[in-house]
Amino acid sequence: MAAAGDLLSRVHDRLAAEAVAGVTTMALDRIAEELIRAEGAVPAFKGYPGPPGSIDFPGTITSSLNEQVVHAIPGPQRLDEGDVISLDCGLHLDGWVADSARTIAIGEVDDEKRRLIDATHESLLAGIAAARPGNCVGDIGNAVQTVVEDAGFSVVRSLVGHGVGRDMHEPPQVPNFGAPGTGPGLEPGTVIAIEPMVNAGGADVVMAPDGWTVSAADGRPSAHFEHTVAVTADGPRVLTGSHRDPA
Repeated sequence: MAAAGDLLSRVHDRLAAEAVAGVTTMALDRIAEELIRAEGAVPAFKGYPGPPGSIDFPGTITSSLNEQVVHAIPGPQRLDEGDVISLDCGLHLDGWVADSARTIAIGEVDDEKRRLIDATHESLLAGIAAARPGNCVGDIGNAVQTVVEDAGFSVVRSLVGHGVGRDMHEPPQVPNFGAPGTGPGLEPGTVIAIEPMVNAGGADVVMAPDGWTVSAADGRPSAHFEHTVAVTADGPRVLTGSHRDPA
């Protein structure tokens, strides 16, 4: 899983460098798929079954702009100066999965978007720090929630993190809110995707007609960060970190 995570971190580093004004989300998707396949891995999102009545997911990444929270389908949309884009990507390598997300500012963004990005990333770091033996899933959620709400933002409650291993989504669910000491316990060998999804305004979300794209109901910006994290006897080990991301 560490090898899968290392590859995915390199994919995200490339996407962060390529995500500039004028680039389409489809172009970013092609870059990610080419990098993943060149290393003998397979995109985990492409062809992922959708909800009843929707298509299987057609992209390698999800590319959620501004008020879009998660799962937006890549397409002809061009990035503009002042946008924020949340790029989520997963891959299979040698039978193991890695999953991570980053929110990127396109050029200069307004103060609310900058504070939102910073607070969401800080909440991820707080959640990671709580992912240690003897703690529970609720300790992670409480750590995330505390950072987010202290910054004046809202945790999206209808979407959660998850276990990860041979499959993209495994037990346990990892909410971004909760009470300390509650939920499943964390033991060495547990691997989870911790992924704060944070709205600048209210926590409510709406689903687009495509059956995939989830957006903030009030139209205000959203941010999303995610790492695949292993719980070890020595504490949390981030498997999808990189030189560009202090986590």
